[in-house]
Amino acid sequence: MTFTLSLAMTPPTELLPLARAGEAAGWDAIALPDSVFYPEGVSGDYPFTADGERFWDADTPFTDPFVAMPAIAAVTERVELYTNVYKIVLRQPLLVAKMLGSLAAMFEGRIGLGVGVSWMPEEFTWLASEMRTRGKRLDEIIDILRVTLAPGWAEYHGEHYEFDRLKMSPVPTRPVPIYVGGHSDAALGRAATRGDGWIGANVARDDIAELVTRLHRALDATGRDPNGFEVKLTPLVRDTADAMGEVLDAGVTDIITVPWMYAGFGPQPLEAKVESVERFATDVIAPLRAR
Repeated sequence: MTFTLSLAMTPPTELLPLARAGEAAGWDAIALPDSVFYPEGVSGDYPFTADGERFWDADTPFTDPFVAMPAIAAVTERVELYTNVYKIVLRQPLLVAKMLGSLAAMFEGRIGLGVGVSWMPEEFTWLASEMRTRGKRLDEIIDILRVTLAPGWAEYHGEHYEFDRLKMSPVPTRPVPIYVGGHSDAALGRAATRGDGWIGANVARDDIAELVTRLHRALDATGRDPNGFEVKLTPLVRDTADAMGEVLDAGVTDIITVPWMYAGFGPQPLEAKVESVERFATDVIAPLRAR
């Protein structure tokens, strides 16, 4: 079991002290979200709330994860850093591969990539991307990352992306784990066929077992062993060892959470956030590891 401290919607000046506090308290990883901009109006529904409305406002900070991750890695020593999740279909995959490869080569064994498709039509329109083909393009992008971040020459000839032989340097000496986000059958199938793990967002207690069962069914269909496949999840349960233990018992391998949000969604001083990071480690992480 592992525990990831999510730094979603965190002011940029607080990212480094909270990451250091998380590492010192025993958290295993830090997760960074991705949001390019906040449209005043959107023509799609947010998929992870009951009413389809965004639960953050226009001034909520989303520091670019490829800016935040190297900064955090430089002031910590062991925690893994990954995106949860990076809307990679809005970007050019070779440029992402260059950033990711450089970062993973600098901080060997500590960098992962959570990927997903955006739900927001305005992001595709204003970033000159295509929403209709986002799923097929994500499949190709994952394949492109695999070949370009491996040693040697790479080429790719797909339906949406194509390039002849090239080599990127530097690349890490070990593969960068790719975690696929999303709750749809297509997303679970993509995680099972192309991912090193799956990421679920804001899942209610009663829905966790059903999602994990669907994921295992997708893994079985591809002939993959669930053992060693990471199941990362942000559970909507109480911040107690008993409640989090039930999440782990349901088949989740990595709990992702923002510990200070249990005190209420809204501005809180840095000192209170650090205390919540330490308290969660003492009251939840330590007892679950001891069992």
